[in-house]
Amino acid sequence: MMNQETDFDASLTRSYLALGDSYTIGESVKEDERYPVLLAKKLNEKQIKIDTPRIIACTGWTTDELISAIQTQNPPNNYDLVSLLIGVNNQYRDYPIRTYCIEFEQLLKIAIQQAKGNAKRVFIVSIPDYSVTPFASNSNTAKIAQEIDNHNQIAQEISKKYQVKYFDITPISRKAKNDLSLIADDGLHPSGKMYAEWTHLMLDEVVMMLK
Repeated sequence: MMNQETDFDASLTRSYLALGDSYTIGESVKEDERYPVLLAKKLNEKQIKIDTPRIIACTGWTTDELISAIQTQNPPNNYDLVSLLIGVNNQYRDYPIRTYCIEFEQLLKIAIQQAKGNAKRVFIVSIPDYSVTPFASNSNTAKIAQEIDNHNQIAQEISKKYQVKYFDITPISRKAKNDLSLIADDGLHPSGKMYAEWTHLMLDEVVMMLK
């Protein structure tokens, strides 16, 4: 018999769709260090059965490219959990921020649709700040950081509009300024250690989302 308070059936195996770019596919880290894979592992350890995540993500993708990939792959609209992390390449390519605003909202609507229409089963992950990485050392780091903040503010506001959980991992990413162990060997992307910190930040609330 299910708990009346949560209606949570621990016997069910749940599905997870992760949408994004290099930060979701885990560029320069092992497959088991990707944050969606780590999150699924930790959920299973908490007796919440969850399948290996389906990941629709690729290094370099912008919002429009992610939209196109989802349309091409046409995943079913029956996932129990959906995450979205996108936008750094819009910033890097200097795309108009208005474009990000429009296309991020479109992607969030898609994410909700993929989660059986349940916004409470969707979460957004903020864009990490790569201005602190060795890759950006010869760039205008203050400009990068501000633009990342601008994109994240838009994502957070749209998340609130649709009552979707927003995880702000950007402060964790900025710790890499003084801790290079948080950066992968490519000098740009998060290491497995950083992804583990993201997962720790998200875990308890994702547990509650699934119960």
